[in-house]
Amino acid sequence: MNWHHLVFLLLVTGVTARAGLAQTAQTLTLEEAEKLAILNHPQLAAAQDVAVAASERVREARAAYYPTANGSATGVKAENNSRIAAGALNNPIIFSRFAEGVGVTQLVTDFGRTHELVKSANLHARAEQENVTTARADVLLQVDQSYYAVLKAQAVLQVALETVKDRQLVSDQIGELEKNKLRSGLDLSFANVDLAQAQLLLVQAQNDVRASYADLDAALGYDDLKIFKLAEGPVAVAPPGDLSDLIQQALRNRPELISRRLDVDSAQSFATAQRDLWFPTISAAGAAGLVPYRVAQLPPRYAAAGFDVNIPIFNGHLFGALRAEANAEARAQEQFLRGEQNSVVRDVQKAWLNANAGYQRVSLTDQLLAQAKQALDLAQERYKLGLSSIIELSQAQLNATQAEIAQASAKYDYEAELSALNYQVGQLH
Repeated sequence: MNWHHLVFLLLVTGVTARAGLAQTAQTLTLEEAEKLAILNHPQLAAAQDVAVAASERVREARAAYYPTANGSATGVKAENNSRIAAGALNNPIIFSRFAEGVGVTQLVTDFGRTHELVKSANLHARAEQENVTTARADVLLQVDQSYYAVLKAQAVLQVALETVKDRQLVSDQIGELEKNKLRSGLDLSFANVDLAQAQLLLVQAQNDVRASYADLDAALGYDDLKIFKLAEGPVAVAPPGDLSDLIQQALRNRPELISRRLDVDSAQSFATAQRDLWFPTISAAGAAGLVPYRVAQLPPRYAAAGFDVNIPIFNGHLFGALRAEANAEARAQEQFLRGEQNSVVRDVQKAWLNANAGYQRVSLTDQLLAQAKQALDLAQERYKLGLSSIIELSQAQLNATQAEIAQASAKYDYEAELSALNYQVGQLH
């Protein structure tokens, strides 16, 4: 057994063990893979938690509509006729006492500012919910791309296996002919070079299969290596023909754009709320309690109610700066939306072009493979009859191998490109 046979056997043994593992693994369809990713992927779980946090901010803003109540207990021991003399303009007297009571405060109106804050928070929460849809689409796209990459790598691996077998056979045949002085040592050297190239292709194909499975595991949300037996999907249809309709669909349906529009509205409502800082606020307040331990000047209980009107006059231009900041943020959100729309139009155009080119490559590579196989058959016959050199046969083998790889890759590349087009249009969710 020469070294070519040894390398071939080692390679085939590794591939066979891998194939056996795949055969005993769980069969996984693309739809099942997408469902697994939705359940497992941390990117989607994080987006959902962010959306929950945003919805809680709506409750935070609405809290201003409700009264606040506080219970208090106070105990004081003071010198006779003690008064607070420093730290304030007035000098309140301090009585020795122990008392407990409650205080209630209710906002009556702030002339619409709380309404705008609640509206802004609600719009932002809806935007974050659209970001969950975006994260879901991102995860599904990763799954689709990784799924088709595994199928492509496996198809190329099968081509590599067949290529090694075929070139090993040619090498053995030419080796026997060279022993019988019917072919030269140069022919055998060329055959061995072709065999070594096929073996290198096999090593690379094995590595690509492992790497593609690692990408698929990550897309599914797993942190360890899992091997699945992937099921072939239905034959892909031709891509949609109307580009302008796809662009309009994307502008309507892409969750990123919906989220951006909601963020624009949210920023505008917040800017209105910051303008309303200049409006007065009216609040009602009440307090009641008991004073079981006290000096003689204090009654045994107390109760009071009133209102407070707070009118802003001057605060070092704080409110003006806050309003200007909010307006600038709102304008920035509008520009972000414009930029996002431009990017979506560009991405849809590129994805549509790639899908159409991929669809054409599928049929062209079928034709290329048929022609390459025909040329290889003719080259083999000519070489057997002594009508051509080993160089012609070697070139025909190389062309056939490249055509098989191109044909095996074209189908899954097109599937991935069609999935990317669906993502860009907003249909992958």
